[in-house]
This record gives sequence, structure tokens and C-alpha cells, in this order.
Amino acid sequence: MKYELYYWPEIQGRGEYVRLALEEAGAAYVDVARGPRGTAAMMKMMEAPGTPPFAPPFLKAGKLVIGQTANILLYLGSRHGLAPKTEAGRLWVHQLQLTITDLVLEVHDTHHPLGPSLYYEDARPAAKKRTAEFWKERVPKYLSYFEELLAGNGGTYVTGRRLTYVDLSLFQIVAGLRYAFPRRMKSFEADIPGLVGLHDRIAARPNIKAYLASERRIAFNEQGIFRRYKELDI
Repeated sequence: MKYELYYWPEIQGRGEYVRLALEEAGAAYVDVARGPRGTAAMMKMMEAPGTPPFAPPFLKAGKLVIGQTANILLYLGSRHGLAPKTEAGRLWVHQLQLTITDLVLEVHDTHHPLGPSLYYEDARPAAKKRTAEFWKERVPKYLSYFEELLAGNGGTYVTGRRLTYVDLSLFQIVAGLRYAFPRRMKSFEADIPGLVGLHDRIAARPNIKAYLASERRIAFNEQGIFRRYKELDI
């Protein structure tokens, strides 16, 4: 089966977590909105009657249309060896992905602290305050949690010796924070050696390495969730 992934064509965003899982699995898929008239097709599906997705990303798998990043990964994980086989294990990994979803929102809110409808330039003082709190309180809380999980399970992958989609998502978190906050992240990485090592192991995996070197990997940019504003990276 060839999957259809629907997400905005110019950014990594929340769709990147799905792309990483599909690439690691070696699954056949098309990134629909990056093709001719793809964005129009995506919008049409969101306006369809029945059970349309609220927003991208969403995945078409046969007759199924699955929305929300964590929900898509829950589906893909059990079908492509990227999640535990037991129900308890699958729910645990899903829970971890939902925690990552919360972190992604907090990253987004560093540059949109007053809501997504305002431009960054309209919220700069609030963004500075939000970013300072994010790095003082929230980054240590989230990343230390995952660092401790890694250490407690042997330090290879979050759940032990087997890769799951959560490991792929944590790779993206580390890569994204390095891009958006290079100075802050450089000084913080000494506190999370396990996650840094995880990032490097994921980047070296054959399918991921090939993906990162390909045109399929959209570069980080100032339209995505991980945006670089020098005045926030101090």
C-alpha cells in the first residue's frame, strides 16, 4: 500500500514526525501537497463531508484518513515495527508521543506567545519573556524526563534496545532546538548526553541518513515551528 501524506509543502512542522517514521520504515508514500495541485487536493479533503481531518498533517491509508501526528504514528508504529507489540507497550509509546506533542506546542509558543494570529513582530516583548521561561523551566523539565527514561532503559533507545517512533521524534526535537536556539542548546547539551547520543544514532541509521541527504527533507526555515530569532537565543 502506498500512503498519502498531507501537510504544508514548504515546512517540516508537525508533518516531519510522520515523514521520519515513513522513511525509517522504508514505506512507500507520496507527500501530496508538494506535488502539482497538491495543496488544493489537501484543502478539498479537509472540506469533505463525513469525518474530515481538522488540519494537516493527515495520512490516507487505503480507505482510512487519519489525522493528528500522534494518532498517525500510533497507526504506523504497530504496522511497521516502530512500536511495541503489547497493548501496554503501544499505549506507553503513544503517551510519550503525546508528551512530545506538548513540547512542540511550547516551542511554537516561544515565537507566538500571544496566539498564532499575531506576527512575531507584534509580540516581541512577550516572546522574549516566554522564551526565557521556556529555557529556564520547560526545556529542563521535558528533556530531563526523556534523558532519565533513556538512562533507565539502558541508554540505546527510550524503551530499551528496540527503536520506536518516539526515538525518531526525539531526534527531530534535538535537531530543531539546535537550529532555533543554537547558543542556548549548545550550553544545555551537557545536561542531556543521552539524548545527544540518541540523535546521532538516529542520524546514522541508513534510511534516515539517506532521507536527510535527499530533497525529500525540507530544510529548517523561518516559517516552521523551529524558527531562529537571534534576539531570543541569548
